[in-house]
Amino acid sequence: MGWRSDTGAGYVTSSWTGLATTLMDATTDKDPSVQEQIYSALCYLGEAEPEEILNCCDEYLRQHEKLAYPHRVTILKAMETVVKNNMSHLDKSTAKVVIFLASNEMTKSKEIVHEWQQAASNVLVAVGQRFINKVMEEVLTKFQPGILPHYFIMQTFANLSVSNVFGMVPFLNSILGTMLPMLGMAKQDHMKSVFCYALQHFSESIQEYLANLDKAPDPTVRKDTFSNEIFSAYDVLFNSWLQSREAKLRLAVVEALGPMSYLMPGDKLEEQLPKLIPGILALYKKHVETFYVSKSLCQILEASVNIGSRTLDTQLDALLSALHPQICAPADPSVPLMVKNHTEVLRCFTVLACSFPDRVLAFLLPKLENSNERVRVGTLLIMRQIINCAASQMEIKKPFILSSMKLPLQDSSDKVKRAVVQVISAMAHHGYLEQAGGEAMMEYILRQCALPLDTGPKKQMPEGDDFTSDSVRSISINTRFLISTTVDGMSEVLWPYLLEFVTPVQFTSALTPLCKSLMHLAMKKQEEGEAAVLIHYDANPNLPSPSALTTRLLVVSSQPYLGDGQGAAALRLLMGAAALRLLNGLHSSIHPTLGPLWNAAIPPLVEHLEEHTEKSLSQKEWEDKLLLFLKETLTVISDKSWICQFSTEMCKQLNSYNGFPLEKTFLYKCMGTPLRVCPSKDMVHKQLQELLETARYHEEAEREGLASCFGICAIGHLDEALAKLEDFVRSDIFKKSVGLFSIFKDRSDNEVEKIKSTLILCYGYVAMYAPKELVLSRIEADILKNVFQYFNTKDLTLKLSLIRSICMISQAIYHSVHSGAFVFSRKAELISQMMEFIKAEPVDAMRSPIRQRAMISCTYLATLEPPLGHTERAELIDCCLNSVLALPPPEVMRERDSTVTDTCLKDLYRDTINALKDLMKSLLQKDLTPQGLHDMFEHLNRWIKSAREHERERAMEVSVALLERYREKLHVSTVVPFFNLGVLIALFSPRCSDSLASVRQHAVDCVYYLLYIQLCYEGFAQDYRDEMVEKLPALKKGLEEPDFTILFHTCYNIAMVIGKRVPPEQLMSLLLTMFESLADPDKNCSRAATVMINSLLKERGAVLLEKVPDIVSVIHSKLQEVDEEHVRKSVQQTVYILASQHCTAVVCSLLGSSLPFDSQARVMWKSLATEPTLTAQVLELLLEKVNRDVPYKENKSSLLSSGSARVATVLPLAATCALYEIMSALESGAAVLGLYPQLFVTLLLRVSCTVGVQLPKNLQCKERKSASHGPVPRPLDPCSCAVETLKIMLTQGGSADVTNAVASADGWDLMKCPERHHDGVALLASAMAKHAGPRLPLIVKNLLPVLNSVYDIQRITTTAFFAELLSSNVVNDLVLLESMMDNMTGRQKDPCTTVRMLALRGLGNIASGSPEKVRKHGAQLLASMINGMDDKDDPHNLVALEAMSSLSKLLDHVEERDIHSMLLHIAIRIRPFFDNESHELRQSSILLFGSLTKFSEGSCEDVFFEQILNGLVTLLLHLQDPQPEVVKACKFALRMCGPSMGCEGLRDMFRNHLREERGLHYGEFLNHVCKHLMQTYPEMLPRLISTNLFYFKSIWPDLRAAAPMFIGFLVLHVDPEHCRQVDLDLLIAALNLLLKDPVPAVRMKVAEALGRLVRVL
Repeated sequence: MGWRSDTGAGYVTSSWTGLATTLMDATTDKDPSVQEQIYSALCYLGEAEPEEILNCCDEYLRQHEKLAYPHRVTILKAMETVVKNNMSHLDKSTAKVVIFLASNEMTKSKEIVHEWQQAASNVLVAVGQRFINKVMEEVLTKFQPGILPHYFIMQTFANLSVSNVFGMVPFLNSILGTMLPMLGMAKQDHMKSVFCYALQHFSESIQEYLANLDKAPDPTVRKDTFSNEIFSAYDVLFNSWLQSREAKLRLAVVEALGPMSYLMPGDKLEEQLPKLIPGILALYKKHVETFYVSKSLCQILEASVNIGSRTLDTQLDALLSALHPQICAPADPSVPLMVKNHTEVLRCFTVLACSFPDRVLAFLLPKLENSNERVRVGTLLIMRQIINCAASQMEIKKPFILSSMKLPLQDSSDKVKRAVVQVISAMAHHGYLEQAGGEAMMEYILRQCALPLDTGPKKQMPEGDDFTSDSVRSISINTRFLISTTVDGMSEVLWPYLLEFVTPVQFTSALTPLCKSLMHLAMKKQEEGEAAVLIHYDANPNLPSPSALTTRLLVVSSQPYLGDGQGAAALRLLMGAAALRLLNGLHSSIHPTLGPLWNAAIPPLVEHLEEHTEKSLSQKEWEDKLLLFLKETLTVISDKSWICQFSTEMCKQLNSYNGFPLEKTFLYKCMGTPLRVCPSKDMVHKQLQELLETARYHEEAEREGLASCFGICAIGHLDEALAKLEDFVRSDIFKKSVGLFSIFKDRSDNEVEKIKSTLILCYGYVAMYAPKELVLSRIEADILKNVFQYFNTKDLTLKLSLIRSICMISQAIYHSVHSGAFVFSRKAELISQMMEFIKAEPVDAMRSPIRQRAMISCTYLATLEPPLGHTERAELIDCCLNSVLALPPPEVMRERDSTVTDTCLKDLYRDTINALKDLMKSLLQKDLTPQGLHDMFEHLNRWIKSAREHERERAMEVSVALLERYREKLHVSTVVPFFNLGVLIALFSPRCSDSLASVRQHAVDCVYYLLYIQLCYEGFAQDYRDEMVEKLPALKKGLEEPDFTILFHTCYNIAMVIGKRVPPEQLMSLLLTMFESLADPDKNCSRAATVMINSLLKERGAVLLEKVPDIVSVIHSKLQEVDEEHVRKSVQQTVYILASQHCTAVVCSLLGSSLPFDSQARVMWKSLATEPTLTAQVLELLLEKVNRDVPYKENKSSLLSSGSARVATVLPLAATCALYEIMSALESGAAVLGLYPQLFVTLLLRVSCTVGVQLPKNLQCKERKSASHGPVPRPLDPCSCAVETLKIMLTQGGSADVTNAVASADGWDLMKCPERHHDGVALLASAMAKHAGPRLPLIVKNLLPVLNSVYDIQRITTTAFFAELLSSNVVNDLVLLESMMDNMTGRQKDPCTTVRMLALRGLGNIASGSPEKVRKHGAQLLASMINGMDDKDDPHNLVALEAMSSLSKLLDHVEERDIHSMLLHIAIRIRPFFDNESHELRQSSILLFGSLTKFSEGSCEDVFFEQILNGLVTLLLHLQDPQPEVVKACKFALRMCGPSMGCEGLRDMFRNHLREERGLHYGEFLNHVCKHLMQTYPEMLPRLISTNLFYFKSIWPDLRAAAPMFIGFLVLHVDPEHCRQVDLDLLIAALNLLLKDPVPAVRMKVAEALGRLVRVL
């Protein structure tokens, strides 16, 4: 048998051999993952018995000479790993065996088979780590003088020299001696290449040996030991092989020459340099991959320098000329060799610069002037390299290098700029910037920091050229910051020098980093003391003055979010904060008194800025904060000369901001502040004069800024400001003659208009800012007299300035101290002028804001005294309404004028409408009476009734605004009549059905406000809320959709509210005015006809019984001709009246309509649902029609077929369709409720009987014909009709939740499927139990007789319904349980398998619905389940499956005494199902098994424990079942079995790792399980293995893979004393057979298991 016994080492050896042989036999597997696993298994065996396995591999490879090389490679790789991992345990004899085998494998084939021979070579190299002498002894036998060695002999030598330097170098002298003569024998390129490879690594090893002589075994070894041999080899390589046409060989030669040059005799190297260097340089032209050439060249140069070569001097020019282009060619970062080549070439330059600094610089510096951009960039890169790496040699060259940078500093190329910045960075770290000329470098850096941000789309640059101005800018910012913060000694250079760059506008973009650097420098200076940070302006004449610094930093802080893009905006935000912080840091150098103020004021400003975003920050609020800060600053300083100087400096900086309109405007405002507080009137005159002379009037921002400056100045110097403006008005500027303002004499007419605009704005700002107590006295005398001169103009800018100025003047008057007593005599004149501006605007376009701003001016003017007369008021209103309301819609204006953007037009349109509403409200407020309101709407009346939608919409919007304002401002002191209420309501209420939804909404609002105004006039309080009126806003929702039914219904409700709230005396005027709105075409004629018909039927319909069919037919035909909805509604009323008199006749006539029912027939059926009593009669008649006839007839399916088909009978089908139509009417609900049980049972059985039933052929043809002519509203399929009717019945019967619940689970579709019909019925029963429990008693009562129906399908339906009901407690609550359980028990003998299965399901469901009843009937229920499992007429095990599932439910509730007697029987009966092909059976049987464990205690414990052991392997393996449900069942069963296993470790593992929600790492889990099993039940090992062997033939690959893994883990953890239980031969044979499995994953696990068998050997 081969059982393990104490027969000694011989058996063990044979077992090792057998196991290893099995694995090596499997190396022929073609799947890479299986091969990898076999390799791992061999390695695993080798870890346990390295020498045994190595010998076994040796024997196997020797015995299988014909084994293909890919399989030999796997074995050799395993051997290499075993050797590496067990080097210290290897004895010499085994090492010798391995060396001999590897040597033979490596050299067996004369041809090169790379993968095979490389694997053998690797084994030799691995063994050589310890047994170098043994390896060399073997390999040298195949390295004989005069005989060209095998390729891999040389490669092995090379690799050994790298892996074991100290062991290999002593052999190299003799190897080189033998090898040198062979070089001439090598004819093939691959042999030449391997010789080069060997020489390269030999040379590197020798260098390493010589560098570590203190650790070397032979410290007497010297370089000259190898020099002559290396030189001899060099002679062949350089003079012969380097000339080869084969590129790979040339590269191999080059790679070798570099390391060899270190070992060549000094004189020989010196002698060869004139040939060697040109020879290497020539390769640059022959090879694309130049890295190896550059690396070798660098090594040669280093070797030459080491010997103090004098010949190198003569090669320098050639070297520089060859190396320089290598750097100038761009290196693609995605190609590593190109980047490495750059690095090596730069190293070459470093070597040369250290030896020949003058000549290298003389070569490089002229290249900076080259016209080729790449040459300039490359040269700068080299300069950076030698500045960094040849620092001592370059020390005395610093001035020369600095002066040579002048041209690169002027280069415009982004790539050159970036390179220059990098050079300057290197200079800074090596003390260049402290030299003369260093400041120019810093200025250059700052200029690059100031480059504009590139916000355009990024373009893909060729050849990896990704340098842009953004990258130059970012690297410059980083470089400048690092220089100022990290380079020692730079603070003395940069402070206060960097301040020179704060004020020039061209450095604006660099201000953020510049301010940060200055702050850093200032803080460092502060650490030295207050005196150190103080700026000495006299010693630094180029520095900006304190005034200049303050002005500049304040201005840039004003626009924190101004930028070309998001990045730019963020940068400006940082700039604003950085500028303020710097300002604070400089306070002592600005003015000695500012410290306390600025320390307190600036941090809150910075905090405010940082707390906001671009959207949340108010620009006006921010500017006001800065201006207040400036005012407080000037107050603290209170130094006349300083303030005057400050004002002069601001004036100087104005022109710097040309092109920066927002900053310049703010600067103007800032200028107004010192002028406002300046004590010198002469200074104020002088400054204002200079501003007027230098302003750029053609720019809007400039005009705005200058006017703001005058206004702010006027706060403190009103008369001076007015006087200067008066001089300006009287100047010759407008006369074009020489005078005080002669500077303007050459201005064009257009420019003169812009100057006038500025003047007008100045007057407006002066009026607005002037002291409130002084302004009234200056308005007409000094301001308006000059403004009025310029109204006669067509210039747009001047018009807008005039309007704005008038606005500001009006506001100034209104807010003045004595405004109430001030009579503005020129008010009417100004309003007239504004109206002229409005009238001049085009009526078909909106191109400028003149119309809007003129109305705003009129609004402000209207508030002033005296009030407007009636005529002037009416004229103003009509002018504005005509100008705005008549405009075309915005989209039309946009199409006509493409110059205006859509956003601008929308904004201007919105602002214009708002301006009109504000003006109208302002005028109304002046006459807040019913008459005033009446006058307003006299002007609006024609617009409200306009034929144009957009005019009506605007008029209604204005009307709402007026009425809302009227109600808000109305304060009634005495009760007065609102005499025009009726007229106004009649004006608006018809508009509630307007074609525009917005007009309809506005109309309701108007009625709403009018009714509340009336209530106010009746004496109710302003905040009173009327219940009826408050219904109006809720009714607006009904006006959103243009559905006339909803509209008219809503209008009816609105009229009800109006009727209840309009006073009696207003009713007549309301009606009379509404009569005027009846001009719209209407359908009253057709409505009158239907009224007459209905009237006659009510009067005489009782005698028309015989004519009912004819009447019904006529109504049906007329409905086809009628389109008007209201008429159709009236016709439905006609049908209702007729049916209320002759119900049966009408129903019979309608049932005679052809199927499918057309729309007219459906309308007529629905009309019968309007009154509950009639509807109930109709439903009862239709139920009788459904039940009385047979549901289908059996017809032959075809003439050639013997089978039959079920065809629906017509009358029940028509009645079913009619029931649907009636119950689909909302009004049918009450009648449906009354007949709920009868309807439900009839329709459920109707669904049952129509499953799989066909339409009669004549109806099939008709349905197809109808479908071809248009969409059929509902399918005529009998089952679908029945289902839809049942659904509508449930919905109308108050059980919509049932319908939805079934639909959400696709239950309705299941009901129509013959195979799943009972599942759909179960879903319906569940929903009924949950949502319609009280309906069930009568339904159950009506269904019980159906259990004996002749139709199988009806029995199935009823049983399925009852079975699901039993899962709900509602049947117990309704005292239905006993009878239903008895009926289910009785169905176990039913001839239909499905009925029997459903009966068992119902009995099992009692556990869910009425668990307390299970104990009472436990024995009966268990008997039923056992009978079900033993059902003989159950070929597909459906009944057994249901019995197991139901039994699992019952087990939680039965008495233990009832189950004990059956426990073993059940366990044995269900065990075969564990591996059944049906996953439902597997799942149910395993779940039941898990549940049974609860009853295993006591007398059954030992018996059931045996059953657990029998099923344990199965359950563990099925954790890999392809079905998730089965996996979940296994987890449950194992958790339940855990406590019975007698092993705490297993119990905890099953409980913790097998939770349903937790994922399972199967291999790790199984490993731990096997560990516990072998610790607790080691004697079970044979039993567990044999059970697993059974699953080697499983149909599921995952189980076939899991079984060998299970065995592998078992043997991994078994104790040595129990190993002998394993029948190893049988096990290996079975695993060997499974290694042929078609699934790679299975074979992988087998290989893994084979590796673990080492434990039982």
